[in-house]
Amino acid sequence: MGNIYEPMVIATTQQLPDKVLIQIRDNGLGIKPSILDKIFEPFFTTRPTEQSTGLGLSLSYDIIKSHGGELTVESMEGEYTEFTIELPLRQPLI
Repeated sequence: MGNIYEPMVIATTQQLPDKVLIQIRDNGLGIKPSILDKIFEPFFTTRPTEQSTGLGLSLSYDIIKSHGGELTVESMEGEYTEFTIELPLRQPLI
């Protein structure tokens, strides 16, 4: 018998003294190294044009950056992809 693929998504959060980390990891096919540096570009997509506009990650990246944060990705083709969002903690307004 062959291995049965069981899709999995894991979300973790961590509060550090100066920021919050949010990590989303899946055990999917991963992202090819040749396109990894392009995935946050507006309109970049690996899908046919009629199926996607390629704005989701670009908009997410811009929103996170506008809040002083970072959005990064790590991937190993055939094994996993993990996105990390870092957002700074701000003092509450009084």
